Amino acid sequence: MNALVQPEVRPAAVDSARLGRLAIASLHAELALAPKPGLVTPFDSGSHHDMDAGTFLRSLFTLRHYFIAVACLGAAEADFNALRRCGISAEIAMLRATAGINTHRGAVFSLGLLVAASAACRDRAGRTAAAEQVCQEVRRWAAELADAPLDANSPGQRARARHGVQGVREQAAAGYPLLRDVALPVLRHALASGLPREAAMCQTLMQLIACVDDLNLLHRGGANGLRWAQQQARGFLDAGGAFVPGWQARLHSIGDGFVARRLSPGGSADLLACAWFLLQQEVA
Repeated sequence: MNALVQPEVRPAAVDSARLGRLAIASLHAELALAPKPGLVTPFDSGSHHDMDAGTFLRSLFTLRHYFIAVACLGAAEADFNALRRCGISAEIAMLRATAGINTHRGAVFSLGLLVAASAACRDRAGRTAAAEQVCQEVRRWAAELADAPLDANSPGQRARARHGVQGVREQAAAGYPLLRDVALPVLRHALASGLPREAAMCQTLMQLIACVDDLNLLHRGGANGLRWAQQQARGFLDAGGAFVPGWQARLHSIGDGFVARRLSPGGSADLLACAWFLLQQEVA
């Protein structure tokens, strides 16, 4: 008697739920990171008087479905307008959950695009994609990004216009060169050198602060505040960064200066979470 031959079942090329979970886990990893100058951690609110770790956790809980949805859209080769509508709905839900506090607007934009791009690459190739390839995939929406309306009254856009610097929209349209050329190489090197995740992420964060025209820093401290923050980050890195003993104490001390000046490098923190997601999606 011939055995019944079962047809081969191929797993779906894109597991949207898995990508969505990776995105949330990456944002949580950034939140849990400490010390982190001027930024919210589980232990303090940094330079923020209106939010704490609980605020961020409520936001993350609300956004968990968004990243799954945007992965599905990416895998389905949905157009940019569909991604944008999904992101706007997620931002509204986030603000409702946090009583109007902006916890993850930057992540809704950048990480949302990268999740969609990762899903699109996976669907097309039937396998995971390199982090740099995912960044470059975002360039497919460059024209739509240029045409999408801006909220001219948002703090970031006001700082962008006042100081004549590029923002995250230009980064996305160019395939996130700050991720490809700065964050990913630094993070990969730190991990390959044996640094624990926390140290590797702190090293990467400080490298980003050192070279990013962070709109959050410009909004809170102007050009002088940005320059001061960049100088502090470069000093930390020049002294060995997270590769030398006592780095946590030095970073705590730098953080005191950020808090005294009410500086918070939120744009750099968003890029750090994106970099961590990009590495994780390579092996997931």
